Amino acid sequence: MAKQKFARGVAVVGAGMSKFGAFPDRTSRDLFVEAFLEMKGTVDKGLDPGQIEAFYLGNFSSDQFEKQAHLAPIVASWVGLSPIPAMRVEDACASGGVALREAALAIASGMYDVVLVGGLEKMTDLPIAEVTEALATAADTQFEIPAGFTFPGFYAAMATAYLDQYDASPQALAHVSIKNHENGALNDKAQFGQRIADIMASKKARAEQKGLPVPEWKDELEFLADPKGNPNIAWPMSLFDCSPVSDGGVAVLLVAEEIAFRYTDSPIYIIGSGQASDGALTDRATLSHIPAAVEAGQQAYQMAGIGPQDIDFAEVHDCFTIAEIMATEDLGFFPRGEGWKAAMSGKTARDGEHPINTSGGLKAKGHPVGASGVGQVVEVWKQLRGVAGERQLPGNPRRGLTHNVGGSGQTCVVHIFERRD
Repeated sequence: MAKQKFARGVAVVGAGMSKFGAFPDRTSRDLFVEAFLEMKGTVDKGLDPGQIEAFYLGNFSSDQFEKQAHLAPIVASWVGLSPIPAMRVEDACASGGVALREAALAIASGMYDVVLVGGLEKMTDLPIAEVTEALATAADTQFEIPAGFTFPGFYAAMATAYLDQYDASPQALAHVSIKNHENGALNDKAQFGQRIADIMASKKARAEQKGLPVPEWKDELEFLADPKGNPNIAWPMSLFDCSPVSDGGVAVLLVAEEIAFRYTDSPIYIIGSGQASDGALTDRATLSHIPAAVEAGQQAYQMAGIGPQDIDFAEVHDCFTIAEIMATEDLGFFPRGEGWKAAMSGKTARDGEHPINTSGGLKAKGHPVGASGVGQVVEVWKQLRGVAGERQLPGNPRRGLTHNVGGSGQTCVVHIFERRD
């Protein structure tokens, strides 16, 4: 296990993102320009882009989604950053989180003082079959994909193993979906800005307008249990257990700790960072948790000198609802086999003891895969600065955590952030 600390401190002094969703009339470059301009506007004391020394862009597969490789220098030129070094970082759905870590390490090493981190993906221009094919390249294409697996299938296998091992209720998955849609409804950047109750009501209204039988769902759980409203994708997961195909861009500005106050009086410090890897799902001894997430979390806690009990809230990688439940255990918020109970009892809600995914998570906010890990940082930035609006957590939270997973757990990166009074 890594025991090192950063050789010098690293702070976040600006953060912005585009709206996540489906934008057929916009390119990934357009989305990044939107995110960059918002980030620039959040730097309290102003930012001269000429001060930025390097650019790390998390992007999984622009060459497949947009037929555009070599994306980082092109995007850098669109926001006026040429000729600085511009690098695309690819680690599947963890690309954004790994780009953040590489940028932080570059500052900690003394190589740079001011670094831009981006996350970017434009997925919705392709038909869904081609999106599925592109995403499948993040799995083992020699053994897993030829056997017929897709990512819903991978996580369905993990969900099945978890439910069986811990005698868990499949209804716990629905509780995660309901919670994250509640949070996403309060996030103007979210792809799904609707509660499950709102979606249920709109389906009833449409049926009535068309003169069809009106469904008689009494509540969200009954709606989510009905395959007519929530069709099965890969048991035990249905449509509302899956994150959407998304477009989006994110930009975060990192600086060396000693110069942070040149940019803001309220910097947010990265105090812990961990990254770990693993083989394909078929090679693992367990399917009910993600070993790389455990390792990355332990590294981050050790670097920060704190434990799970010291984290006020977390943004975790809920590409599927079961992934959130496993993450809350992998990160030590709940004991093994207790994460599903915590989800059902409201412990992970905004007013619960361990708030999870106050942004709406990947499930409701959206999952433009290369951007997701950096998008998590934007939510932490807002919560720690007290500017998260209606979803702002009470009590002036001091520490937040991000957890970003690539593939079915072959990569995991965890970061811990701190506000200092």
